[in-house]
Amino acid sequence: MKSRDERISYWVEMAEYDLATAEAMLQTERLLYVGFMCHQVVEKVLKAYYVSKLQTTPPYIHNLSRLANLSGLYEKMDEDQKSFLDTLEPLNIEARYPTHKEMVLESLTVTKCEELISKTKELAEWINNQL
Repeated sequence: MKSRDERISYWVEMAEYDLATAEAMLQTERLLYVGFMCHQVVEKVLKAYYVSKLQTTPPYIHNLSRLANLSGLYEKMDEDQKSFLDTLEPLNIEARYPTHKEMVLESLTVTKCEELISKTKELAEWINNQL
């Protein structure tokens, strides 16, 4: 079994990979996947935080607010951070299901995606600093 530090590193490294993927998707204007990958970045750093605090495997869920709550991090977040979790939340599910793709695509512009990446970097850095 991997050590606690190895499990934390795994989640952090996967989040970094997903952030680079979000940036690549922006460059190619695959905007639907920018939002999805930003969600993945935050989900994975939240799971790293979960492992660091609870020293157990994080639950197999994708709800960002729930992950933050279960780990005790949500109460440390400011209103902007909590609001950003709410912004990212639907981008995970809706990117996966064709019935929602058109609606999501209409809401995602290059400028909006640049903002998503910027805010994702900021939140991921803040969570990493809590580790």
